[in-house]
Amino acid sequence: MIPLVFTHPEEKHFTFDKIPDLTGKVGIVTGGNSGIGYTTCRELVRKKSHVFLLGRNIEKAQVAVETIKFETDNHDVEFIHLNLKSLKSVKECAENFLASNLPLQILTFSLTEDGIQEEFAVSHVGHYSQPARIVNVAHSLVTGIEFESLNGPNAQDLKQRYRQSKLANILFTDKFNRRYLEGEQVYANSLHPGLVDTPMLRRNDLSFSETLMPSSISPEYGAITTLYCATSSEIEETNYRGRYFVPFGIEGEKSSYAEDDDLAKRLWEFTENLINEKLSQKK
Repeated sequence: MIPLVFTHPEEKHFTFDKIPDLTGKVGIVTGGNSGIGYTTCRELVRKKSHVFLLGRNIEKAQVAVETIKFETDNHDVEFIHLNLKSLKSVKECAENFLASNLPLQILTFSLTEDGIQEEFAVSHVGHYSQPARIVNVAHSLVTGIEFESLNGPNAQDLKQRYRQSKLANILFTDKFNRRYLEGEQVYANSLHPGLVDTPMLRRNDLSFSETLMPSSISPEYGAITTLYCATSSEIEETNYRGRYFVPFGIEGEKSSYAEDDDLAKRLWEFTENLINEKLSQKK
């Protein structure tokens, strides 16, 4: 296992004040109730983007929406229900957006009801118009993906499953670029936000070492790299596609596993087969 080492540069390549005016842009942010997602929503709205906050907890999402309106004095933010643990919910949400014909700028945070292992479903399976940005919050601190046990009764420990789901984000982003985005004005990239002090970091079942806590950063800082990938003109000017960024808006180095095209191809096929299998069972 690759050791967890987190360092955050003191000088920030990107900051909130570098976010350009986003008038006429539409943002879709999953997991916008709190943490990095909430900060991302707030700063996009502050810069005049119309933002759709997607999440499964209706009460928390509505509170987040009203708070963002108050903090930004901008009411161009609304909630749409999306449960990434349910393929049915993902399909319904996607159909609603396709029917709206909006110029979408997409951002993207036990077993589900579909029978897909939870971390893999929420982080990877649930996220499958121009110009646009696709941003996946991920990291590559894992040595491969254990497909044989990924969705079986003898699945790995939770921390390993979580890490594999985030590696899947990077592999998917790269494969998606090569498979569908050649010649398109869609810029798909992945990023590591840093070690961010969110409820995820404090989950007992993930067993993150307490020694890491002093080096953690706030959700405010954790959202900077997401916002860089979503809004910075550098992404288009430099034609960044399938790149991996780290705090704060600088290009990072992927692990050899995150660069493995054969692994990416196998993941793509595994995901397609898994989705088709689960959807066919519901007919």
